[in-house]
Amino acid sequence: MNKIDLFTGFAIGLLAAVLGCFLFITTYTDFDFITGLSLMKSQGNLGKIVTLGTILDLIVFAILLKLNKELMARGVVLAVIVIAIITIFV
Repeated sequence: MNKIDLFTGFAIGLLAAVLGCFLFITTYTDFDFITGLSLMKSQGNLGKIVTLGTILDLIVFAILLKLNKELMARGVVLAVIVIAIITIFV
């Protein structure tokens, strides 16, 4: 098992989730990213924002499977699991 491909997929998954959160907050709210993120956390909506942000991970996962990069796709799934665990405890 090539650990570099798994780590690359994990990094891609994290970046896609952060990009998705950034796009959602800046597009659908009047706040910048950091202010919107802290406001959503204080309102208890951080899990919903992260869930909407991980929609990009689904797209990345499908693209990686289409390109026969199964280990990278596995890394994206690992990133989603880690993000879900972090979201539960934060």
